[in-house]
Amino acid sequence: MSTRLPSGGRLIDRSHRLGFTFNGKQYQGFAGDSLAAALLANDQVLMGRSFKYHRPRGVVASGAEEPNALVGLGEGARFEPNQRATTTELFDGLTAISQNHWPSLVYDVGAVNSALSRFLPAGFYYKTFMAPRAAWKHLFEPFIRKSAGLGKPSNPGDPDRYEHAFVHVDLLIVGGGIAGLQATLTAAGTGAKVLLLEQEAHWGGRAPVDGAEIEGEPAESWVRKAVETLENAPNVTLRNRCMGSGVYDHGYALAYERCTDHTPGAPGPRHRLWRIRAGQIITATGALERPLSFPGNDRPGVMLASAVRDYIVNYGVSPGDRVVVVTNNDDAYRTALAVKKAGLTVACILDARPSAEGALAQACREAGIRVESGKAIAGVGVRGKRLKSVDICAQAGEGAVLETLDCELVAMSGGWSPVVHLWSHCGGKLLWSEDNFHFYPDVTRFPTSDDGAQYLRTAGIASGAMLTHQVLEDASKNAVAALADLGHSAESWRPSATGAEEARMAPVWVMPQGASKAKKSKMWLDFQNDVKVSDVELAAQEGYQSVEHTKRYTTLGMATDQGKLSNINGLAVLSGALNQPIPQTGTTTFRPPYTPISMGAIAGPGTGNTFQPLRKTPIHAWHETNGAVWEPVGQWRRPYCYPKAGESREAAVSREVRNTRESLGLLDASTLGKILVTGPDAGRFLDMLYTNMMSTLAPGKCRYGLMCNENGFLMDDGVVAKLGENSYLVHTTSGGADHIHAHMEDWLQCEWWDWKVYTTNLTEQYAQIAVVGPNGRKLLEKLGGIDVSKEALPFMHWVEGTLAGLPVRIFRISFSGELSYEIAVPANLGLELWEKLHAAGAEWGITPYGTEALHVMRAEKGFIMIGDETDGTVIPQDLNLSWAISRKKEDYLGKRAQERSHMTDPDRWKLVGLETTDGSVLPDGAYALGEGTNANGQRVTQGRVTSTYHSPTLGRGIAMGLVKHGPDRMGEVLTFGKVDGSTVEAKIVDPVFYDREGEKQNV
Repeated sequence: MSTRLPSGGRLIDRSHRLGFTFNGKQYQGFAGDSLAAALLANDQVLMGRSFKYHRPRGVVASGAEEPNALVGLGEGARFEPNQRATTTELFDGLTAISQNHWPSLVYDVGAVNSALSRFLPAGFYYKTFMAPRAAWKHLFEPFIRKSAGLGKPSNPGDPDRYEHAFVHVDLLIVGGGIAGLQATLTAAGTGAKVLLLEQEAHWGGRAPVDGAEIEGEPAESWVRKAVETLENAPNVTLRNRCMGSGVYDHGYALAYERCTDHTPGAPGPRHRLWRIRAGQIITATGALERPLSFPGNDRPGVMLASAVRDYIVNYGVSPGDRVVVVTNNDDAYRTALAVKKAGLTVACILDARPSAEGALAQACREAGIRVESGKAIAGVGVRGKRLKSVDICAQAGEGAVLETLDCELVAMSGGWSPVVHLWSHCGGKLLWSEDNFHFYPDVTRFPTSDDGAQYLRTAGIASGAMLTHQVLEDASKNAVAALADLGHSAESWRPSATGAEEARMAPVWVMPQGASKAKKSKMWLDFQNDVKVSDVELAAQEGYQSVEHTKRYTTLGMATDQGKLSNINGLAVLSGALNQPIPQTGTTTFRPPYTPISMGAIAGPGTGNTFQPLRKTPIHAWHETNGAVWEPVGQWRRPYCYPKAGESREAAVSREVRNTRESLGLLDASTLGKILVTGPDAGRFLDMLYTNMMSTLAPGKCRYGLMCNENGFLMDDGVVAKLGENSYLVHTTSGGADHIHAHMEDWLQCEWWDWKVYTTNLTEQYAQIAVVGPNGRKLLEKLGGIDVSKEALPFMHWVEGTLAGLPVRIFRISFSGELSYEIAVPANLGLELWEKLHAAGAEWGITPYGTEALHVMRAEKGFIMIGDETDGTVIPQDLNLSWAISRKKEDYLGKRAQERSHMTDPDRWKLVGLETTDGSVLPDGAYALGEGTNANGQRVTQGRVTSTYHSPTLGRGIAMGLVKHGPDRMGEVLTFGKVDGSTVEAKIVDPVFYDREGEKQNV
């Protein structure tokens, strides 16, 4: 560790050495190091290559804002790309590789892009890949695919465990610096339930590094005592290594916790995603230092001044023994003092302001540090990949070199920007400060809940309060306000704090480039995306005046850092190019997550067998024991058929159909959706959901209905039973229950929020068994308990009672065209009822049948199937279902959409039946071929097959399909294409192939 300082490092344990590898080379660090600190301690300055130009890059920051030092961590299944070396805690055995280079980090052939930069300006990809058209497939697209992305994909088979956690709190505080701690201390004594999150492993933020004093003692001591107090408060929960990822409406927040990244192999999850509901939220997220733009400001050895201070104070590391500080504000002087205190050399402080007379500047002069005001950097000199010197020029001039200073490190500071990302996630507005030249929250335009109540506040520097005493006062004030909204009383207080007053910063964003032109050196805004000052100026010149357009044209502030370092400087350059103030240019949109989170945390426990839970009916085990072949239906598994020994599936299906039609069949219909809709407006609500009237339905009766979305397309069908005056049971398709329930709630919560309607999904609360066939009534009469005669229980009626000693609800409905009863029973009694029905039906040769027999029988009757006859573009009128559309009511969802010209076009394909001329089965999805070709040279089509089967009842193939002018073309023979290029002919017939008058189901 050649650049490790002989003493210091408040976060490291020098008695505990750790071994790690970087690019295959062995290194050592100390417990408490970040990977970036350990690499710097080993004099590894070069850490990666930039995305676009493959320029050599070193670490520039010390936290989550780091744009350069992205590495691939781990090996095998635990490999993760794009991990920030600055936030990766060192552990023994850590393995890391640098990214975006070939064949090596030092020698990268991709660096040729930098020499070709004049041909790769902002937006070059919008202009380059247009012509010749033939080059796209063989040249442009392969090149783009090979060049796209940072890092390499993770390997499959991640062995680690990830969790989701759910918590409700009164007050959520994001940020464990002195502002967050102060706000939590204010709330601790009130009894409010408080959750405090800090993304780093340590509490206190920058205050201990910057030498602040609170209550007459060093900030580090105050922080330690505050944490001890809060750890003993029963109503306060502290979570470090836990980042506030996003804030959403109504006090909902996400947080990302790195649980065992620092201790691989330890018990517990690797990452945890917190889903938090909070009455009030305070974001105490601090501020980020901005870089300065000068020629060569991206070279390894150019760092943020605050980061230099962090590596010296926190980790005892010298990023460079001879330092030049360049700044437009007083804070960078603290870095110069820290460098001097560590025994290193400050060659010079270059202050871009005309004068530097503040207390911190005076302290530096007294320490013997050279301070030059009105000066800037005109360029940097490098030896190999290392910084060797800087050229000094006047900030007010054109870049003429006044002096060249030898140095190993440049510490730059362009001022500080409050972290307003979380405030902005849910609509919080911003103001521009003409004193500190940054955006800060507009407390008069805060995010609100539906009732207009404020639920989000900021605290400390995140509010724009820049000095220590201001930070603590603002944190206490906002905590008191949030607690008052929660109904808790607290006093606004703050501990006394001291710190040097700072002189006003200067709005310097870009330094002169005159001297650097000869060196063809560039000034950079976005280090990660290789966006230069000239790129933003070019975007403005080419008409991209909106900041959002400029962002996308240049990629400024995109990718993983969301513009944390580049945003304000980019806005300033764009504003300068447009000759308008920065507030007029505005900001880009901040989107969650604040920093990237792992895919494992997003998935949580929902992987492998738990990715989509397998749903089983109460009768599932019986089906399995009796040889069912399974078919996936949404999340459910349903029996496809029950083959006997030596019997094919096709033969089993035919047997099940014939036995059901001729005698008695038994179907497990438990998967059908069952949604209870109640309330005074329930009928009105269902009238809007369905195309026909449901409010006029009498208790004890059922009605078939069609449900369309707002675009007019058919989305579900089923039977609605009226249970009572304001109570309905809605049956949906097997895979549609959850979707339809969500559809209902969406309309109730977003559009008809004042309607008194309540919905509950009861699908899994009941087993439902269909008893089907000519002997169905005899079976139920044998079991006894309910009169199921035609007179007592007519078709499309229902009745409650006891069957075979079990409480049931029997619906007289049919999807097979046969005499049919669907019997609902509490789920825990489903298997018992099934076994009783099966045993009692033995004398009629009762046969359980599966989904395929069900589909065959419904097709024989011409009944539609959602998902077969519908594909998201079909309306009821296409299926000859106008009879199910009420003419009595004025409106229903989709009504106006169905009146659009495209929907009423007479050339729309309509439902018909199809019979092959040779009795074979038409291919599913086959298209009916027409005459001629379309604009793409393809054969014109005039229809398609929607469902097709061999009918055991009719002894031939039958099909349904959508055909242009189909109902008007009965008897016409069409030619259908097969996948192998051959064709088959089929005649258009009525879609009802069996028992057209419905006599068998009405007996």
